[in-house]
Amino acid sequence: MNRTNFAPVAFTLAAAVALAACGKKEEVPAPVVAPAPVVETAPPPAPVVETASFVALSVGNQLDANQKATATADTFAPTDTIYATVATDGNAPNAAIVARWTFSDGQLVDESSQSIVQSGPANTAFHIAKPDGWPVGTYKVEITLDGNPVASEEFMVQ
Repeated sequence: MNRTNFAPVAFTLAAAVALAACGKKEEVPAPVVAPAPVVETAPPPAPVVETASFVALSVGNQLDANQKATATADTFAPTDTIYATVATDGNAPNAAIVARWTFSDGQLVDESSQSIVQSGPANTAFHIAKPDGWPVGTYKVEITLDGNPVASEEFMVQ
């Protein structure tokens, strides 16, 4: 074989190897992306309901220092001042208590209301008085709290 014929073949072979080497790129692995951590959140707290709730009604002819009716009774003298104490509990920025006093035939004797700011247990007192004396008969006091009837009590004047 002739050397002159060998040179073009060697050059072609070298060029093919060089081109093949240039075209080959080293593969870079794709970056590993960690999944985002799952953050568990608690549900929002339930809204605080601010209400006053009825506990008890007592009727008597005296009040103590806590505005609670003492000497509770269901029978009174015509000249007694008659007290009704509404015991409530809860938390409310504004609550309305109404006391409606009626005579046995449904005749309205008195109706009064008080707005209260409730923060824990409390007593709210109402009263009726008639210096010349109540007519003998059956009476009733009805209590509403924020417009809802919560209690009533009948009593006698003798």
